[in-house]
Amino acid sequence: MYTDKELTIRPVKEKDLPRLWELIFKEENPEWKQWDAPYFPHHTKTLAAFLAKKEQWIDDDHCWLIEVNDVVVGTVSCYYEDAQKRWLEMGIGFYEGKSWGKGLGTRALILWMNHLFQTMPLVRVGLTTWSGNYRMVRVAEKLGMTMEGRMRKVRFYNGTHYDSIRMGILREEWASQYATN
Repeated sequence: MYTDKELTIRPVKEKDLPRLWELIFKEENPEWKQWDAPYFPHHTKTLAAFLAKKEQWIDDDHCWLIEVNDVVVGTVSCYYEDAQKRWLEMGIGFYEGKSWGKGLGTRALILWMNHLFQTMPLVRVGLTTWSGNYRMVRVAEKLGMTMEGRMRKVRFYNGTHYDSIRMGILREEWASQYATN
């Protein structure tokens, strides 16, 4: 668990599952999906179906909760892009609009990236987004990430083509600006 004032990131516990389901899978067309890869379909699940796979969430090292004032509002996550486990990508989801635009995403990702670099033998951490998610691009820039790739017009949403954007930061770049002991 890591904390920055009223914001905490921590592993998922069984008691968190109903709230996670409510945030992610309850609604057919949640507002957050407009920003989080809206070109991919979103599928609802019943609470029972979600709870049937609870072991995928509880104490998973690759997906933690974000709490603000002890209320679950989102997740931070990571996954390997390659079988050698050298290319780690991370992500973040804030599932309610009232959490957006307050700098909470930047703060949560600082905590998460510190955790990743402190607990894993990583050379680089990256994130992939799309040009329509200008908030995520801005957060990555604030974190000191470099644009490493732009695949032009490969994402299609609401009649418009968008770019896929890959950003990343090396361990030494991160350590020079954010790392804590």
